[in-house]
Amino acid sequence: MVLLRKVIGDVLRARRLAQHRTLREVSTAANVSLGYLSEIERGHKEASSELLGSICEALGTGLSDVLSDVAATFALAEQMEDAFSAAGVAERPLERTDARTETAVTEGDVTVKVRSDGPLRTTLTAKRTPGPRHPETLYVG
Repeated sequence: MVLLRKVIGDVLRARRLAQHRTLREVSTAANVSLGYLSEIERGHKEASSELLGSICEALGTGLSDVLSDVAATFALAEQMEDAFSAAGVAERPLERTDARTETAVTEGDVTVKVRSDGPLRTTLTAKRTPGPRHPETLYVG
C-alpha cells in the first residue's frame, strides 16, 4: 500500500533536489524547521495544507503541480496492482527500505521487476528465462 505522506514527501524532495537546493534553504524560505521539513520529505510526518502551500511557495511551484505528481504516482500504483491481479500473481516485495521498493513478478518464463526510488524515478525490467529448445524448431540467426 502506498502512503500519501510518503508520496508527498518524495515529490517535494524530488522538486527540491531538481533545483539543487538544500533542506536549509527551503526550510528557511518556507519558515519551517529543517528537522520537520526533513521528516515530511522522508514521509514520517504529515504536513497540513497550509504548510504544504508554504513549502510549495518556497520551491516556486504550485500546490496543484505537487498534488498532480502525487495523483500520477497513485494512479501508477493502482495500475500495477491491477496488472498483477489480472495476471493472477500476487505482488511480492523483494526489498523495502526507507526510500526504495523493489517488486518482482514471475509468470511462466518471464520475470518483471519494478524498482521505485521515489515517485519520479521508477525502473521496469523484464527478463525472459530461455526454456529448453525444441529440436523441431528452426532458429535463424
